[in-house]
Amino acid sequence: MTGIRLTAPAPGWAIDADVVVVGSGVAGLTTALRCAAAGLATVVVTKARLDDGSTRWAQGGIAAALGEGDTPEQHLADTLVAGAGLCDESAVRTLVTEGPDAVRRLIKTGAHFDTTDTGDIALTREGGHHRRRIAHAGGDATGAEISRALVEAVRSAALHTVENALVLDLLTDAEGRTAGVTLHVMGEGQHDGVGAVHAPAVVLATGGMGQVFSATTNPPVSTGDGVALALRAGAEVSDLEFVQFHPTVLFLGADSEGQQPLVSEAVRGEGAHLVDASGTRFMVGQHELAELAPRDIVAKAITRQMQLHGTEHMYLDARHFGAEMWEQRFPTILAACRAHGIDPITEPIPVAPAAHYASGGIRTDLRGRTTVPGLYACGEVACTGVHGANRLASNSLLEGLVFAERIAADIVEDRPRATEAAAPVTKAATLVADRDTERDTEPAPSPLLAPEARTTIQRIMTRGAGVLRSAASLVTAADDLEALHNSAAADAWATGPKRAEPGVEAWEATNLLLVSRVLVAAARQREETRGCHWREDRPERDDETWRRHLVVRLTPDRRLVLSRTESEAFPPVHPAGAPDCAAATTTHPTPEEP
Repeated sequence: MTGIRLTAPAPGWAIDADVVVVGSGVAGLTTALRCAAAGLATVVVTKARLDDGSTRWAQGGIAAALGEGDTPEQHLADTLVAGAGLCDESAVRTLVTEGPDAVRRLIKTGAHFDTTDTGDIALTREGGHHRRRIAHAGGDATGAEISRALVEAVRSAALHTVENALVLDLLTDAEGRTAGVTLHVMGEGQHDGVGAVHAPAVVLATGGMGQVFSATTNPPVSTGDGVALALRAGAEVSDLEFVQFHPTVLFLGADSEGQQPLVSEAVRGEGAHLVDASGTRFMVGQHELAELAPRDIVAKAITRQMQLHGTEHMYLDARHFGAEMWEQRFPTILAACRAHGIDPITEPIPVAPAAHYASGGIRTDLRGRTTVPGLYACGEVACTGVHGANRLASNSLLEGLVFAERIAADIVEDRPRATEAAAPVTKAATLVADRDTERDTEPAPSPLLAPEARTTIQRIMTRGAGVLRSAASLVTAADDLEALHNSAAADAWATGPKRAEPGVEAWEATNLLLVSRVLVAAARQREETRGCHWREDRPERDDETWRRHLVVRLTPDRRLVLSRTESEAFPPVHPAGAPDCAAATTTHPTPEEP
């Protein structure tokens, strides 16, 4: 444990449970339902409403070997290719072999997928898949249907849920084992302000961190809170440099920021073409799958064409679909395009890459266990090894399903009930309000950033660590982020208007800064191009040196320590701080705080 935590008031209320699940997407709600069904007192904490996470925005579908002639082995092969040599094969094999039955259990839970005239699940293709294995719902509203079914199941089971709550930090007992979380409820329901959920098992299913960039497909709640919490708790994170930029996001203008409308890969799966302003296709001849190449290849091709032509976007042409297909197969995308003045039935769609999915995250084993005892991670916040250097399209919902079930099984089998768990250690684990008193306590809380720093971070990251990266751009980004951190540290003990006050926006900005610093540090260290990590100054893939994972942890004195694994395989998950990954280590110190 690092002892580092956010500056916040002390908890004013508490709930006792056997397990607390933070997040309400496919990963979090599946875990919660399985734990509750086994008789565990389960609490679900979510940052907004139960259906406000990234899951409901998933358009394309969920990948599984469900079709005639398809096999888990074929799904495995496609996933390994997309992962560019860094997938953990045992994790992928777990995903593809357990995936089909997990989807069937999801259907039994109440999710309705589109079917063919014969009643079979309708399947489509997406980038990197050699077979039609993507199950979808409502044409292009798969995530919304999955979210609906799971939320309905949670409510039917009468699970204890705490909505509109931002998780703050991990609670631990005297042995350093997980004992719950602190959270801030934003004035809703029976709880208000900072409180705590005491539980011997904590599952982080908080989603991604797309909001570190100016333009992203992620909802506003995706601010990397889970990864930041895990780092402060002493857990290891891995592969954070591998951020997938979705190649076809509706271009709304060079100055547009925040969540951008996604144009699903399934549109290309049904035959749409990528073209330049003259209508010329540019993916033919660049990859055997043309527009259905893995996402990193398509994103790079679009970016190169933009550079070549001096433009800010390319086009996706699906006019040949006709009105009926657009209205029946892609009604959500059609409505989004029309809302922004584009009619894809009669004109090509302007598209450009935008931040989409974090392939890295909190390092786990095949049971979702992290390097902190009792702390689990699942879904986009986790790094199971499934995705490697680049996620295969539509594997994310499946990963959430499969590993959620595994986490629930592990908690049910091995973890103590709340009545058997040790109490949290108040001094080491809870949050403090009096900074004058805290000045004498080591370590001090993380310096809070002012809310307006969020936009600054996003612009720094977009310029320096976006689709195209170089040593120079990453150094600039690292320096600019460090300047933000130092400024916050200098103001930490100030009085008056300079001091950032605890609150949701300040906590989010502080979390964004921490995960951005880790991402940039890893991207600087990885001197090659691999998967969705594209170094202009290092354009080749270097398997001899870099077919390795970068593992990062935060020390009690706030240094970021980067370790490179000895091979492409992840080392075993040991308690935090154990020397389980070796080869090369780089330390990124944080200057002393006043």
